[in-house]
Amino acid sequence: MPKVLAVRELTAYLQRLLANDGRLANLWVRGEVSNLRQPASGHLYFTLKDQTAALRCVFFQGRRRLGSNINLKDGLEIIARGQVAIYPRDGVYQLYVAEVFPAGVGLTSLALQELTARLEREGLFAPERKRALPLLPRRVGIVTSASGAVLRDIITVSQRRFPGIDLVLAPAAVQGEAAPAELVKALELLARQPGVEVIIIGRGGGSAEDLSAFNNEAVVRAIFGCPVPVIAAVGHETDLTLADRVADRRAPTPSAAAEMAVPVKAELEQRLLSLAIRARRAVEHRIKLARAQLERLSQSRGMTRLPQEIYYRQQYLDGLEQRLRQAWQQRLTERQQAFQHLVARLEAASPLVILNRGYAVCRRPGEANPLRCSREVAPGDRVEVVLYRGCLYCRVEECNGGKICQQQEN
Repeated sequence: MPKVLAVRELTAYLQRLLANDGRLANLWVRGEVSNLRQPASGHLYFTLKDQTAALRCVFFQGRRRLGSNINLKDGLEIIARGQVAIYPRDGVYQLYVAEVFPAGVGLTSLALQELTARLEREGLFAPERKRALPLLPRRVGIVTSASGAVLRDIITVSQRRFPGIDLVLAPAAVQGEAAPAELVKALELLARQPGVEVIIIGRGGGSAEDLSAFNNEAVVRAIFGCPVPVIAAVGHETDLTLADRVADRRAPTPSAAAEMAVPVKAELEQRLLSLAIRARRAVEHRIKLARAQLERLSQSRGMTRLPQEIYYRQQYLDGLEQRLRQAWQQRLTERQQAFQHLVARLEAASPLVILNRGYAVCRRPGEANPLRCSREVAPGDRVEVVLYRGCLYCRVEECNGGKICQQQEN
């Protein structure tokens, strides 16, 4: 005998079917508004229809307060985003609306608007969570394509401002389907590198489609969760990407990002000297005030009978002044030595030091990675030879593998 279901059982079964269908949990529907009504509760009830079908819709007041400022009216064509579910009392399915947009807006734009609003509600773009950039980072991470002008611009500006600064590249595609995953992986890789204290992520501008990787939710959350400050340098003034909004700093160009991340060495030295002078003047001013106060006390009626005590106090003050000067000088010397030690470490780690000894870096034009074996090129290939000063662009005439390449392969 077949099982007989109660109406509520059938309704509950259909509810479960709809709830388990992921396609119905967040979908977009286009149609014309009709039968719009708004009771005292503030909720909106209407029907979306086209030439052959109709769909009941509910737009709760709480949802409307979160966004979707469009004024609905009968006859207006819209695109609604929401979830399909059954209303048990009437036994009908309907769309529980989360947002509505004018029908003329494209789906890609709608999805970006929805993602932007959601991330903004979560606080990812809040100004108060932006972190300050380090004054002198030990290492600067770079996330961009290994070839192209972006990387060259960052390297050139950084080395000009602080010769020997340590730059670490994590190459990644900056457009295309693989770009979001590669950008996330590169950020995570640099975050684990010892000494990386700031990261530049970006590309050299492009169309809205080219920039889509920097509007990807995974990339935005990776920037938000990065343990070190991030500078976004997408290089597009008119189209502000979500990566620009979530980053700790936004630079209009990759060169500007390098200027934000890397200080000018001479300016840093001058700043240290200015701080030392200010500290010295502050100490001298305090001593001057103390001497003046002691002089006033020595002139007072109550102190005229205590000249010996005054002499003791003056002697103590003289000793205190000497100790303060010695402590200040020692502190300044320690800071200068620490600064010079840091500068020496940075300069020692610079590839320019090795190149200055007569060595060179050979690589393919436009690529960052150097050639390590003669078998990586063939006769007729063009190569770029980087010297301490300048570059040579050469053509390979003959390749000799040699024993070193054979040992590396084994």
